[in-house]
Amino acid sequence: MLSQAQPAFVLHSRAYRESSALVDLLTPQGRLRAVLRSARGKAGSQARAFVPLEVELRGRGELKTIGRLESVGIANFLQGYALFSGLYLNELLIRLLPAEDPHPELFEHYRMTILALAAKRPLEPLLRAFEWRLLDELGYGFALDQDLHGQAIEAPRLYRLRADAGFEPVTQLQPGVFQGRDLLAMASADWSAPGALAAAKRLMRQALAPHLGGKPLVSRELFVNLQSSHRIEQL
Repeated sequence: MLSQAQPAFVLHSRAYRESSALVDLLTPQGRLRAVLRSARGKAGSQARAFVPLEVELRGRGELKTIGRLESVGIANFLQGYALFSGLYLNELLIRLLPAEDPHPELFEHYRMTILALAAKRPLEPLLRAFEWRLLDELGYGFALDQDLHGQAIEAPRLYRLRADAGFEPVTQLQPGVFQGRDLLAMASADWSAPGALAAAKRLMRQALAPHLGGKPLVSRELFVNLQSSHRIEQL
C-alpha cells in the first residue's frame, strides 16, 4: 500500500544489497528510513541531500519501501562551509530525532534553513537557530530570559546551564558559565551584540552534549579539518 505523497529531504543514503539504497528521509511525518530499489536509475540520481523531493512510501513497518520519488522545485546546491553546515544539520537529525515522530514545523524550519544556506546567508545564526529549534521540538528547550527559579536573567550576573532544568545563578567565574547579557542577546536573537554568537555556540554544545552521548559528530570533525586546511592554504 502506498502512502499519500509527501514532501521530503534525504538526510543520508548508502548502498544496500546489490542495486538498492537505504535512505534516511526527513518528512513532516518525521524521520523515516526506506529502501530505494534500482538506486542506480533516475530515482537514485534524484535521491541526493538538500534536494526538495516528493515521495510515496510502501509498508507499515519501521523500514519502508520508496514507491515513488521525484524532485520538486529547485535543488539547493551547497558549497564549502555551507555544505558542511548542511551535513551537520542532517547528522543532528539522524542522531536525535526519533523515527516516525511527526514534526511538521521542524521540517519547515529545516527547509528554510537549507534555502538560507544555499543563498549564502551567515552560517552561525542559522545553525544556532536550528539547534535551538531542534532542542525545543524534542522537549529539551529552556528559557533564555529566566533562570531555573523563574527569576529574570540579569545582564551583569553569571549563570551555569543545567541541561535538565535551565540556568542556575553562580557568584564566581568558572569554566562553562555565561554572562547574563549574552543570554539576553540570544533571547532576542541580537547577533550583533559582542560575544553573543560565541556564547551561543558554547551554549548549544553544552545543551546538545547529553543527548548526543559520547560519540563525536562526523560532520563537526570534517568541518574542523576543512577549517584547518583552509588556514594552511592561506599561509
